[in-house]
Amino acid sequence: MSVVDSPSAPPAQQPTAPDQADGTRLKRRSATSGGLAPLVLTLPALLLLAGLLGYPLVRMVVLSFQSMGLRQLFGNLPPDNVGFANYVKIFTNQTFYEVVARTVTFTVVSVLLTVVLGLGVALLMRRVAPSIRIVMIIAMMFVWAMPQLVATQTFRWLVDSDFGVLNYLIDLLPGVDFANHSWFADPIQGWTVITSIVVWAGIPFIAITLNAGLTQVPKELLEAATVDGASTWQALLKVTLPILKPLLVIVTTLSVIWNFGLFTQVWGVRNGRPEEDYQVLATWSYSTAFQNNNYGMGSAIAVVTVLLLLGVTAFYMRQMFRIGDVD
Repeated sequence: MSVVDSPSAPPAQQPTAPDQADGTRLKRRSATSGGLAPLVLTLPALLLLAGLLGYPLVRMVVLSFQSMGLRQLFGNLPPDNVGFANYVKIFTNQTFYEVVARTVTFTVVSVLLTVVLGLGVALLMRRVAPSIRIVMIIAMMFVWAMPQLVATQTFRWLVDSDFGVLNYLIDLLPGVDFANHSWFADPIQGWTVITSIVVWAGIPFIAITLNAGLTQVPKELLEAATVDGASTWQALLKVTLPILKPLLVIVTTLSVIWNFGLFTQVWGVRNGRPEEDYQVLATWSYSTAFQNNNYGMGSAIAVVTVLLLLGVTAFYMRQMFRIGDVD
């Protein structure tokens, strides 16, 4: 067979001018949608957040550098600019460090209990029948939907010194006298009640979220670990928890942010007048501003609280972006 008669591969088709134009339009459209479209779509939400949150935050920062009381509030007098005097008073006040230590201690204990118990409930939900799981989810959704003030008042009634159900039940035990027992006379017992309210309300979010995460754990890995001789605890520590780690970090960080700003539970159980042993940063700021009529000092305490939370919030955002990059 001659060279002329030998078969040869057909030449590659070159894109025509209309095809090139369509490709150029697609590239421009993708570049536009990837650059300006997200900003345009989120601009209304950003403007709304700036109006609802930005202005109060700026106003609070400005007020923290001023001395403002009832005379300035109702007497139409301009507030006096005092510079960093409010912050100096805060950082030289021993009460500030006690309140911060109390807030941090409560946050660590409550978040640890909430995450551990929530993880336990989530693991239990994967072991029960689907019908029981649905009942558990519905019950926890009711708990989660209950307003904080309503839940606080319910717990307050349960531990009431005169008519509390908890005192009545404990008093039924032989050799135990709990009649007219005050749970808030001792700060440890009082904080136990407050922590119970917060943990009880926080478990549903953790449990339902981690239950969704557990559905993504491959059964093949657990079966392989079991075949290799791993116990239930070893499979949990070596297989399940490493897969749930990103989700655990997110829910733990969110719980820290929420619990660090504790206010309603303390304010409710102490009837709007928390004693010194029950003051946290949020209640201390509110009491200073609206009960002592020192709005500049109260704003300064609030600014310090926000600054302390910024570190946790930055960590949370970093984890969110990291998970987004992985996806």
